[in-house]
Amino acid sequence: MKKLGIKPVQILFLMFFIISFAFGSGCVRSFEEESYYNIRDMDISADRIGTAFVDLNVTTYIEKNAGNTAKNTSLLLKAYSRESGLLEVQEEIKLGVLKEGETKLVSQTLSLPKTGGYDLRSILFEESAQKSNGEIKIYNLAALPADVQDIGLEISEMDFRVKEVENGRVLVENDIYLTNEGRETSKDFSMLVKVREMDAGLLADKVWARTGEIRPETTVIRSVNLTMPDQYNYIVEVLIWNNDTVVKRGQGYIQLSPIIEIKDRNTTEAREIQTSEFENVEDDGMVPEEGATKGESATPGFSVLLSVVLLCSATVFRRRFG
Repeated sequence: MKKLGIKPVQILFLMFFIISFAFGSGCVRSFEEESYYNIRDMDISADRIGTAFVDLNVTTYIEKNAGNTAKNTSLLLKAYSRESGLLEVQEEIKLGVLKEGETKLVSQTLSLPKTGGYDLRSILFEESAQKSNGEIKIYNLAALPADVQDIGLEISEMDFRVKEVENGRVLVENDIYLTNEGRETSKDFSMLVKVREMDAGLLADKVWARTGEIRPETTVIRSVNLTMPDQYNYIVEVLIWNNDTVVKRGQGYIQLSPIIEIKDRNTTEAREIQTSEFENVEDDGMVPEEGATKGESATPGFSVLLSVVLLCSATVFRRRFG
């Protein structure tokens, strides 16, 4: 009986036929399915409304409908001016890998000039491939009323300096550090500074002052003088007013009779402070220059100088004619 010989070429052709048939019939499928995403919705809310800018919170709802790929995703949020069509600002956030069937809420913040309207576009990427996008429009931001409390100013620090101690009363200079953290020059607000005894709550003194106009990202010092009885502890309150509304508060402490712990006796007692030891004397080098314009204070100095000149002249006169 004669054996049938199969040539190598025939074997290769047969393998190619079997593989093609398997792919065509769906017996072999890819282990990595392509992913499909959908930006279902977008929400917008105003976090902060200033006089010139508004901070918007944009929430994007992302669905992964199909796909088992383990690729990282990211969301790019862009804001285009409706008047000029130019890109105003953009914000990107990394989301990582989304699971099939998962819906993810992504919140992003945009700070926009409070003028006109904008087109907001969310673009979803898987690695570098764009997968989905969504768009929402906003109009007439200028009509939004600014937050009453948002004046851009912060009371960052307070210093206290004893200027005078007399008859049981202390004159304290209070330096108030005001920082403008806003994006525009602040208004000139009224500022009330009160000093209140810590335990009884009695008011020792209060002074009105002005903040002045403060440029963005700068700090200024406003100083007021406060008078109070010695050997008490005080809370100093600073209230900034916008018309008839208090829009900013700050406070500091002056302890002229601090309470200390006595560890050995497990008790506390008041520590006596010699306030006069902290009294600051003005720099003498500045006083004559400031007082030189005050009428009578300049007269004695001029008389002495004139006397010296006359004495020298008399001596020269005697030597020459004597």
